Amino acid sequence: MSKMDLFIGPCVIENEKLAMDVCERVLKDLESFKDKLNISFKGSFDKANRSSIDSYRGLGIDEGLRILEKVSKEFGVPTITDYHSPSQADQVASVVGTIQVPAFLCRQTDMIVEGAKACAKYGKQLKVKKGQFLAPSDTKNIVDKAASFLDKDKILLTERGTSFGYNNLVVDMASFEIMKSFGVRTIHDATHCVQKPGGLGKSTGGKREQIFTLAKAAIAAGADGIFMEAHPNPEKALSDATSQLPLEQVKPIIEKLLEIREVIRA
Repeated sequence: MSKMDLFIGPCVIENEKLAMDVCERVLKDLESFKDKLNISFKGSFDKANRSSIDSYRGLGIDEGLRILEKVSKEFGVPTITDYHSPSQADQVASVVGTIQVPAFLCRQTDMIVEGAKACAKYGKQLKVKKGQFLAPSDTKNIVDKAASFLDKDKILLTERGTSFGYNNLVVDMASFEIMKSFGVRTIHDATHCVQKPGGLGKSTGGKREQIFTLAKAAIAAGADGIFMEAHPNPEKALSDATSQLPLEQVKPIIEKLLEIREVIRA
């Protein structure tokens, strides 16, 4: 059986120590599952879509990539981060293992094309988050754009919830089967899908208590992997404080998800 993809780390790179500490803790806690997981460390160098002008955005591309490169070298683990403009794609792909297109930018052709070209150049992966406004069937256009420059085994589509009225998201579990039919791997964004966009006025709310329930359903529905943000003290996180997972909860959740996956794929 193939390994389950796991993209995990804090929402934003707050500082080097946080990144190193979280990666070390996650790898230690999940050591017993290393033969069942493809782990990538996640951290954003910029949160370009924050609700408020006053919200913390990150350390910037140069410092963020420096830290991600250090994490990768120190712990021997690939990394993943977002890029926010076509011009950033090459620089980001030269450092991290997977470059990610944010949900609101998933229809931007130049983002997809430059990301796919950069990944082909450096042998990296392109992960695209399905927009909250997009039907799963519409992601075929994303795949077609990327596949013009990059092999499909290097393309991943991510389900992160669909807008359901104001300040609410729902996950269509049928989306994994639909998106997989385009010949790519699918990932469930376990923490962003429980957000309440703009729910706190100047920041995003969240329903952290629903993370495990939806993640179990996603794996049962055929998702190839999980994207999950985790923090040692989520309530004090500088971004997505209401939806990140406490680090101590990561191991028991991943253990149960792997058990479900084995049953489904037996």
